[in-house]
Amino acid sequence: MTTFPDGFLWGAATAANQIEGAYNADGRGMTLNDVTTSGSANKRRQNTYIIDGSFGETDKFQPIPDGAAYAVNPDCYYPNHKAIDFYHRYREDIALFAEMGLKVFRMSISWSRIYPDPAQLSPNHEGLRFYHQVFNELHKYNIEPMITISHFDDPILISTKYGGWENPEIINYYVKYCNTLFLEYKNDVKYWLTINEINLSLAAPGLFWKGREKEMLRQTYQELHNKFIASAKAVILGHSICPDFKFGCMIASEPAYPATCKPDDVCSTQIYTQRLDDYCGDVMCRGEYPRFSNRLWRECGFAMELTEEDKETLKKGKVDFYSFSYYRTTLCNKESNGSMSMTKNEYLDVTDWGQSTDPYGLRYFLNRVYYRYQMPLMIVENGIGCQDVLTEDGKVHDTYRISFLKDHIKNIESAIDDGVEIMGYTAWSAIDLISASSGEMKKRYGFIYVDLDNEGKGSGKRYKKDSFDWYQKVIRSNGRQL
Repeated sequence: MTTFPDGFLWGAATAANQIEGAYNADGRGMTLNDVTTSGSANKRRQNTYIIDGSFGETDKFQPIPDGAAYAVNPDCYYPNHKAIDFYHRYREDIALFAEMGLKVFRMSISWSRIYPDPAQLSPNHEGLRFYHQVFNELHKYNIEPMITISHFDDPILISTKYGGWENPEIINYYVKYCNTLFLEYKNDVKYWLTINEINLSLAAPGLFWKGREKEMLRQTYQELHNKFIASAKAVILGHSICPDFKFGCMIASEPAYPATCKPDDVCSTQIYTQRLDDYCGDVMCRGEYPRFSNRLWRECGFAMELTEEDKETLKKGKVDFYSFSYYRTTLCNKESNGSMSMTKNEYLDVTDWGQSTDPYGLRYFLNRVYYRYQMPLMIVENGIGCQDVLTEDGKVHDTYRISFLKDHIKNIESAIDDGVEIMGYTAWSAIDLISASSGEMKKRYGFIYVDLDNEGKGSGKRYKKDSFDWYQKVIRSNGRQL
């Protein structure tokens, strides 16, 4: 039987905006998450704003009205403000991670905690100090940190003052931020992911931008180009500062199957895969835009201005490994026009939040991506959100989570047997956290239960779930005991 390679990076993942809390402590600046309310499986999260002295709110994927400014409404609840208070409880949490046996802990640094204003010249030293303390605590237990540099936590001023990522000046701000991190933590961090789920804005424009698809796609392609250049410059800079640094892209994978065997559905699936997976993957792993990019740009009336300097930067700034999130698969048909379809796959079970469960899809994706890029792969998010129940004796019997993760890990093992080079796996998530999509606490992903509800009420006490003990055995046995 195939075994996981020696040195396989078993771990778990989180994101700063979903665990840290302390949103306005020690000089941290505002982010869009700080003006985003909670939602549910049936209601999207809202962004709040103020205009003419009155508060309003709008879907988080839609712009606020002209003349409005993002603002915190004292009558609204913002789950990311407090989150699970990792900012003050990181020592307790990391001790639990060590007990579970994590080899690597994927986390992010909040850009706004380091540079509240991305244009400011000097970093916030309180923010730098906090992450030094976290890294010291991780190394005390021989846990390797893996850092996502930008994980949906950019300073709000990027969008409100500096024109968003469409503005090429943001590239310079990002590289300055990276330079600070690389110099400050070059003895603490080896693995870096440049921009989280960089392709997510291309996933389903019809779902998020009704009536504005072409306009928003043009904006997205320009923003993505600037992010590609920023990432490449960060990789070049990081390798010059420390040759041992390893950089990964971070792609949101949602592999698609044709809804039927009709040729139109098959072609629609191909177009979806090119746009969602290969467009960003090719640029970051091959160092150049794929040839089908011209078709994508032409369809929305976008004209890419690609200089020779840009081409050289992208080629030199290729990443060292391919990392991605994997939660589910989707279906495509002719009507979806290259976007994910909301058609239910009758062969798959779904969670309370509509997430299909498809462990075989992970093996499929691993094979497809590896033989496209021929570089090490790492699954840096994979998990299931469930309504866990804490019993009176402080237990959480999450057999469903164990079953989900076990089936996915078996398919990782099968992919290794297929010849795929896989360097590690960080399950989502190490500990219960604020759901990025719905803002809920009851949508729980962690191996560790946090006693907080959807309004942030509760003791905040941590409890080990049954999956905690199970994953501990998986790690100790290097995947032999599932």
